[in-house]
Amino acid sequence: MEVFKWLWSNLKGYRLRMLLGLVMVVAVSSFHLVNPYISGRIVDDVIYGGKTDILLNLVLLMIGATLVRSMLKYCYQLNFESVSQKVVHNIRMNIFRKLQELDFGFFDKNRTGDLMARMTGDTDMMRHFIAWVIYATFENGAIFIYALISMSMISLRLTLMLLVLTPLTAFFANKMSRTIRPAFFAVREQFSRLNTVVQENISGNRVVKAFTKEDYEIEKFDRENNEYRNRNLDIAKVHEKYLPILELIAGSLTVLVILVGGILVISDVISIGELVTFNGCIWMMNGPMRMLGTIVNDYQRFSTSGEKILAVLKTEPKIKNSEHVVKKDRIDGAVEFRNVSFSYGDEEVLKDISFKAYPGQTVAIVGPTGSGKSTLISLIGRYYDCTDGAVLVDGINVKDIDLKLLRKNISVAMQDIFLFSDTIEGNIAYGIPDADMEQVIAAAEAADAHNFITKLPEGYDTIIGERGVGLSGGQRQRLALARAILKDPSILILDDTTSSVDMETEHKIQKTLKSISQNRTTFIIAHRISSVKNADLILVLEKGRIIERGKHDELIKQKGYYYKVYMNQYGDFDEAISREVV
Repeated sequence: MEVFKWLWSNLKGYRLRMLLGLVMVVAVSSFHLVNPYISGRIVDDVIYGGKTDILLNLVLLMIGATLVRSMLKYCYQLNFESVSQKVVHNIRMNIFRKLQELDFGFFDKNRTGDLMARMTGDTDMMRHFIAWVIYATFENGAIFIYALISMSMISLRLTLMLLVLTPLTAFFANKMSRTIRPAFFAVREQFSRLNTVVQENISGNRVVKAFTKEDYEIEKFDRENNEYRNRNLDIAKVHEKYLPILELIAGSLTVLVILVGGILVISDVISIGELVTFNGCIWMMNGPMRMLGTIVNDYQRFSTSGEKILAVLKTEPKIKNSEHVVKKDRIDGAVEFRNVSFSYGDEEVLKDISFKAYPGQTVAIVGPTGSGKSTLISLIGRYYDCTDGAVLVDGINVKDIDLKLLRKNISVAMQDIFLFSDTIEGNIAYGIPDADMEQVIAAAEAADAHNFITKLPEGYDTIIGERGVGLSGGQRQRLALARAILKDPSILILDDTTSSVDMETEHKIQKTLKSISQNRTTFIIAHRISSVKNADLILVLEKGRIIERGKHDELIKQKGYYYKVYMNQYGDFDEAISREVV
């Protein structure tokens, strides 16, 4: 019932059109009585009554009624389709808007294929329900009632005999509805899994080919595809069980009319023309009774899809503004971690982290894979909230700073580089879409990207493939860095953004970053010692704890992990640790 209330709320602004359309549906449905009525008149008045002069008029009336009914039906079908497209457009926008509100934690737990299914198949079911199922329900209901009334006027006794079968139809339709509901739910779940497999395969096609895993991927898809087929076959089995029964009940009406109606004609209770009209009404009733199974199916599909959409729309972001947020024009960039701990569920990732960073300073974070480096910097922009302790920016708990203000003043070049299918200029200017070309070029020069960009066929207007396909790893990193620099943030976070560039390019980038970091706080995550040795503060993380801190020279003197990495000259923390263990 909740799904129907939700849909009704989405029909706001279109309810009058819907109601007028349904009134038209009910009115136009009465035209179905014309043909049975005229057929009876032709039998009684023309064939047996000899009134041949009225035949042409009756035939023209049948043709006219059919034409008018067809034109009016086209009008209200167009109306419902128009409303459905507009409503589904709004629903799709609401889902997308909700997805923008939700935090990293939501996307960590939900598969891309599931969310794509909400935006595509499930929303299309909403459109189908509004465009067809609603009016079909009213149309078939009205036709059934009109036929029933007409039949009662001809022979109430025969009509009551036929109505004995109606409870049977309702009973089996209800049984089918209850049985088919979980089957539809299973189909939607499997459809989501199938979507996920396809999406992951397309996105990771280069990895698949690099590891020659095509056969494995085909087998995986085949497995999910077979499961999807089996779930649909489960629905077919329900149809096989109940639809023939509903068809049999509908078909038996005609048999009863011929048998009992024939007796009534012989007994002169009704005329042959009235029996023809009565039989025509039976055919009118047959349509709704046969459509009952289809409509029940579509109601269940709508309900299942609606519940899945509602589950997304009702999800509340865990990261949101507090009731009393602090308003500021701009953040200065002072950052403090005060006894911060963080856990993913039961897994503790960070433990008792404390340090301070001030505008103009560069803080480097090094440590083995899985030590919590990326998680630590994610807490600054409140992509996650710490479990214990507090993260402060400019002396204010980040939970009390307006989210948009906070993130507007933070720029992140993430480890997982994502570039859009757009021009290079569009990608660099993503955070500042109104930036002029001079600013874009300046940011590209700062990231040492300008030279390779100008060598591309279309320069800054070159359209790059999805996720930067066609560019090298170093080129993608430099574009991501340029995008972060252009934003001119108070806090700049670079998550291993120079790992794919050569040493000469890295040196140029480090030199540029130093010159533009006078008034901003910079955080650098890196494995190379060359990337962090000039930092004002270096934090060494291991298993979520700070095990060393200080400047490069100070850490060398401590002869701990940092010193071992330095002495190994690999710039890879994992390699150093593995050597130490051996």
